[in-house]
Amino acid sequence: MVTRVFDIAVIGGSLGGVQAARSACSHGMTVYLCEETDWIGGQLTSQAVPPDENRWIEEQGATRTYLNYRRTVRDAYRKDPAASDQLKSLDRFCPGNSWVSRIAHDPRLAHHLLLASLMPYLETGKLVLETHTLCTEAEVHGDTILSVIVAGTSGKQERIQASFFLDATDTGDLLPLTGTEYSVGAESRKETGEKHAAEQADAQDQQPITWVAALQLDEKRSPMKRPDSYEFFSRFHVKGEPQLSWKVWTWNGIRRFTMFDNQLPDSPLGLWSYRRIQYPPYYTDNRREITLLNWPQNDYLLGNIIDTPDKDHHLQMARELTLCCAYWLWEQGFPVSLHGEVLGTEDGLAKAPYIRESRRIRAKKTVYEQDISSEENQSLPRFDDSIGIGHYAIDLHLTTKTLTTMYADGRPFEIPLHALIPIRMKNLLPAAKNIGVTHITGGCFRLHPVEWTIGEAAGHFAAFCLKRHLLPSEAADHHCTEFQQLLKTEGFQLHWQLPDPSAD
Repeated sequence: MVTRVFDIAVIGGSLGGVQAARSACSHGMTVYLCEETDWIGGQLTSQAVPPDENRWIEEQGATRTYLNYRRTVRDAYRKDPAASDQLKSLDRFCPGNSWVSRIAHDPRLAHHLLLASLMPYLETGKLVLETHTLCTEAEVHGDTILSVIVAGTSGKQERIQASFFLDATDTGDLLPLTGTEYSVGAESRKETGEKHAAEQADAQDQQPITWVAALQLDEKRSPMKRPDSYEFFSRFHVKGEPQLSWKVWTWNGIRRFTMFDNQLPDSPLGLWSYRRIQYPPYYTDNRREITLLNWPQNDYLLGNIIDTPDKDHHLQMARELTLCCAYWLWEQGFPVSLHGEVLGTEDGLAKAPYIRESRRIRAKKTVYEQDISSEENQSLPRFDDSIGIGHYAIDLHLTTKTLTTMYADGRPFEIPLHALIPIRMKNLLPAAKNIGVTHITGGCFRLHPVEWTIGEAAGHFAAFCLKRHLLPSEAADHHCTEFQQLLKTEGFQLHWQLPDPSAD
């Protein structure tokens, strides 16, 4: 078996993984990055989820590189040969004119721009990127990872040695392989002290995955194949407590929805424009209108893909659910059809499922609901070891066992460095949604700009530790101010510049 040696190995080409690799390379480190699919970028690209962001994102609330990325996206649309005068005249615009995202855009463009950001390091050999590659084993001595074994689609294995290993997979896959302590699913209220935590912990009560699809408006209503599982899903009901019972495919679940805008007086916004990524009035070449199907109707509630022997079954069923949901829309008479081109696939489904909840390290600092909720914080939450900021509602989709859901206001929060430090492992860092958060707080730390910040900070931190011959725990405890200064130089915002709500 071939052994390759790097300063830093980033396992997982998620949105956080891309930023971790790029930021580590910027310090002269040699970096290995592997990704299971053929697209880097995770939720932004292969999972086909447009950016969910905080409401201040045009001015603050993310790193300089993330804000620059947003500007680059808009510039790319203005330079499109078919861009309309209307589009060219706009300073701030959403390419898809959607209402859940301020910058919903084509996943192909996102992948192109992320790959371009890595190209200088790929060309010099500082970065090695391998796609269609999984980490299958880890070699660990005590509290230290010595190497990992990766394998491509051909089955050929390689040993990757590094001083630091960053887990940037969307499900925290490196944690069980290395014996790193972690949590997944719902913690108990006794364990976390969180007001909305479950009475009893349940590792299998997780947020659902969603297999996103691209739909186009198709006035000809091109024929669609009836999926094999259609009869099953068309009869499926959600039943929960209290008073939760409805057919999955309906416009009247927890909330009342419509397909298109302005179909009901009290519901002006339809699901079609929710995650729309292509808006014909912005072009002069008669492009079709395209949206991404990531709605309550195709959240997959029948099981999980983390720590279960039925992972492959649930992945396939999640795909089937989305195909059946698309067919259900077509059967109702809506002029839609699947559109695979924008997702780089033939069947119109994303390359990978959208993952809302990951395994999470048991960290030196865990962020709890009481740390960030508006109900329990009159002032803006503040951590002395902040490495970045974020904001989103504490948003839990119906969970897979208890059908628990939560949507609560949270304060604009900070990301503590000690939430990236495992309680025991010495040379492993999380670089995505797998930091020290809970089932509840993970509901707002999972969004695009926050994951970007976590990954970018993890790459800088690994390089910082290597250059100073420090373990992450030592650096976090004794050199935090120095590292924070480095982050400020790199364009990180460590604290919100907002009015203190306690002054109201």
